[in-house]
Amino acid sequence: MTPELPQLSAQFTQAIELIDQAHAQDTREAKNAGDEKVPYELHYAKKMTSCWETPRNSFPMTRPGYLTWRAKQKSQAASQVADLLSTSEIRPAIPQEDCARVAALIRKEKLDSDPEAQALEDVACLVFLDDQFDDFEKRHDVDEEKIVNILKKTWGKMSPRGREIALGMNLSDKAKTLIGKALASAEGS
Repeated sequence: MTPELPQLSAQFTQAIELIDQAHAQDTREAKNAGDEKVPYELHYAKKMTSCWETPRNSFPMTRPGYLTWRAKQKSQAASQVADLLSTSEIRPAIPQEDCARVAALIRKEKLDSDPEAQALEDVACLVFLDDQFDDFEKRHDVDEEKIVNILKKTWGKMSPRGREIALGMNLSDKAKTLIGKALASAEGS
C-alpha cells in the first residue's frame, strides 16, 4: 500500500508537469511499464517523484570516466530542472531559494549531512533495485562479482531506513540472492 502524499501547491504541480513534459520527449521506451508504451525517462521520473543528453559511452569506460559522467549528469540535470522551475509559466513563481535547493538535491550536495539529500539517494537506490536491477544483472558485460560489488556500493549509499525498505521490497529471487551475497561479502570485509 502506497502512503498518501500531501497535496502539492499549484506552482509545484506545474513544475512537475513541466519536468514530465521534458521527460516525455525521450525516444527510448521503458521495457517494464506494463502494456503501456511510456518514454523511459518519464517512467523513471514518475518512479522517482533525467532525458539527459550525455550517453555513458561518451566517457571512458573506467571508474574515473564513470564518476566524471555522473558528475556531468547531476550538474546538467540540476541546471535543467532549475531552469524549468524558474520558468515564467509557473505562477506564482517558485522562490529562487527553493529552485536552488532542488538543484542542490539533484547534485547530491551534502549527502552525508542532509537528510533530504539522503532520502533522495535512498529513492534512487530503491528505484534501481525495483525497476532496473533485473535488466542490469542480465547484461552480458557484467559478471556476478561485479554485480555483487555494485550492490555493496548501492547498499552503502542507503540510510538504515532505505535498507529496511529495500529488504521489504518484492524483488526477484535472483536479486534477493545477489543482495544476500553482497551483504555477506560486506560483513566479511
